[in-house]
Amino acid sequence: MQRSPRTIMVLCAAVAVSTAALAEQSKQGGGQKSAAAAAGAQPTLLGQYGDWGAYTASPDGRKVCFTLAKPKSSSTSPAGRKRDPAFVFISTRPAENVRNEISVVVGYPFKGDATAEVGPTKFAMYTQNDGAWIKNVAEEARLIDAMRKGADLTIKGTSTRGTSSTDMYSLKGLAQAMDRVAQECK
Repeated sequence: MQRSPRTIMVLCAAVAVSTAALAEQSKQGGGQKSAAAAAGAQPTLLGQYGDWGAYTASPDGRKVCFTLAKPKSSSTSPAGRKRDPAFVFISTRPAENVRNEISVVVGYPFKGDATAEVGPTKFAMYTQNDGAWIKNVAEEARLIDAMRKGADLTIKGTSTRGTSSTDMYSLKGLAQAMDRVAQECK
């Protein structure tokens, strides 16, 4: 499975910025162009399913579909350390023959590997800058299956400055969001 972390991270950042901009616009009643649209990423929300959004975009003319969720809870040790927003997403890129690639953005540069946990099952993740991907690609389908059946996903990692973080994501709505993405990106 070919990985293109930069493209997907830019899309997710665009979605996060776009979501925040839209929320602010609705509060103020404004109609300004979102940062994502200005950046050319223009992700489109296909639907919100529980705690997961289903999106599509076409960076460089290549269709990408993905689900995205923010953590329901986050903690750091030492407590109170600042970091950028964290999120987990599952992307499908038909032009690259990539389906259901799990990626995590934790909000700071990682030091070493991270882990993903669904119930008692743990999956090793490799890291690059502030992103993480499943280390053994052959286990990605098993992680997806566990996520579809589980209640929550926990991501644990350590920053280059030694800050440990634990982010818990609700899996409510994940199966429906993934089904919507599968419809859109065949």
